[in-house]
Amino acid sequence: MQYCWIIGHHSRTLQLRTAFRIHPKKYNDCFVGCIMSMGYQIAPRSHLTTNARGYWAVAGRELPAIQHQKTKGILKLMADGGGTELRAETVSTLADVNRADWDRLANPPDQPFHPFVAYDFLEALELSGSVDPEKGWAPCHVLLERGDDLIGALPMYFKGHSQGEYIFDHAWADAYERAGGSYYPKLLAAIPFTPVPGPRLLSPDEETRTILVNAAMQLAGRFDVSSLHVNFLSPEQADLAGGLGFLKRMGQQFHFQNKGYESFDDFLATLASRKRKNLRKERSSIKDEGVEIDWLSGSDIKDHHLDQFWVFYQDTGARKWGSPYLTRAFFQLLVERMGDHVLLMLARQGGQYVAGSFSMIGGDTLYGRYWGCTTYIPNLHFELCYYQAIDYAIAHVLARVEAGAQGEHKLARGYEPVPIWSAHWIRDTGFRSAIEKYLESERLHVEGDIAILNNYTPFKKG
Repeated sequence: MQYCWIIGHHSRTLQLRTAFRIHPKKYNDCFVGCIMSMGYQIAPRSHLTTNARGYWAVAGRELPAIQHQKTKGILKLMADGGGTELRAETVSTLADVNRADWDRLANPPDQPFHPFVAYDFLEALELSGSVDPEKGWAPCHVLLERGDDLIGALPMYFKGHSQGEYIFDHAWADAYERAGGSYYPKLLAAIPFTPVPGPRLLSPDEETRTILVNAAMQLAGRFDVSSLHVNFLSPEQADLAGGLGFLKRMGQQFHFQNKGYESFDDFLATLASRKRKNLRKERSSIKDEGVEIDWLSGSDIKDHHLDQFWVFYQDTGARKWGSPYLTRAFFQLLVERMGDHVLLMLARQGGQYVAGSFSMIGGDTLYGRYWGCTTYIPNLHFELCYYQAIDYAIAHVLARVEAGAQGEHKLARGYEPVPIWSAHWIRDTGFRSAIEKYLESERLHVEGDIAILNNYTPFKKG
C-alpha cells in the first residue's frame, strides 16, 4: 500500500514498510497537526495493524534487526594546519577501539568522572548482549582520527525502533510513516537505556567537537537515514549542535542539589514545616517496618547480591517494558570492571532482602538508575531511591543526585526541576520544518512547567 508524500511543489511515492512502536504521549496529535499544516498527507492509522507485542507493524513485521553491513563508514576530511589528514570512520564494536584512547577522550583528568561514557560501561552493554543488532541496536561509533591519533569519538547506534531512549520521538515516527516515509533505521548518539545528561561529543576542544558533529551529519547522509539524534547531551554541546544545523529539544528532570549540607537534618532544616514533617514521617515508617538498608560497592558486592538485585530488576522491567532491557551479564560485567563506581543498596526485612536500588557513582554526582522489590512496603521506593541517595551524596560530598527520567513526585522530596537537552538532525527539509515548529511550541510548555514547578518546591520561601 502506498501514500503520496507532499513536500512543497514536489511529490514522490514511498513504500510504507517499517515497524515502530507508538508511545502514548499527549503531544502525538499535536505533532500530526504540525505535519499536516506543512502540507503532508497523513494516512489514517487504520492502515496499520498492531501485533501481540504492541508494535505498529506492516505485513506482520516486528522491529527490524539492523544489518551489520550498513554500519561501516569512512570519511576523509580536510587536512589540518600541519597537513595531516583528518579521517572519520565508524566501527561496529567498541572492541575495535583502544580502551585508553577512548577513556582519555571520555573522561579527561580535569573533568568530573562520568561513568556512562566510560569504555567499560559501553562495552559491557555490547558484550552482555544488552545492545545487539538483533534487538534493534547496532553500534556505529564514530571515531575522528588525525593520522594515527584518536582525537574525537561519538557513541552512536543504528536504531530500528525508539525504545530505551527516554527522549520520545514516537509521534515523529508515527507521522512520518503515515506520510509515506521510512523513519527507521535512524541514527542515535546516546548511552543506551540511560536518561542521564552528560558529554556525548568526546573531545577536549570545541574545534574538534565541531568537526565531529559535521562528520556525524555527513555519515548520516551517506547512510541515507531519516535522522540523527543526540540525546541527553550537555547544554554546551547542545548549543554547539544547534549552531551547526541540529534542532534543539528541551525536556526536564528532577535533580537534588547538595547545597553544602552536612547531614540529612541540615537538608530538612531548609524545608517548609509541613514538608519537613512529611519527609520525617515517610522515613520513620521504614524503620517502623523493621527495614534495614545495606550500602554495597566494589568488592563488597558479591554474586548473591547481584542475583538478588536481578530478581528486583526483572520485576520492575516486566511491569514497565514487558521484558528488561539489560541482561544479568551486564550487571556482572559492570561490577567486575567498574565496581568502585557502582552503589548497590539492598533493603532487608526479617533477614530477607525485599528491595534494592542500583546507582552509579560519578566524580561529583550520584546517578540513580534501577530499582525493584518483591514485597510492597509503603514509602520504601522513596527511601531507597531518593532519601538514601541524598544521605550518600551528603556523606561523600557529591554535588547532586540525578534520579533518572520523569517523576513529579520527586519534587516534594527535594529534587528540583532542571532542563535537559537533545539535538536532532532531520534529513528531509519539509519534515524538519514541521518538527522545528513543534519543538518551538513544546519548549514554551516545558519552560512554563519548570517555572510553575519551581513555585512548588518544598523549600522555605523568602
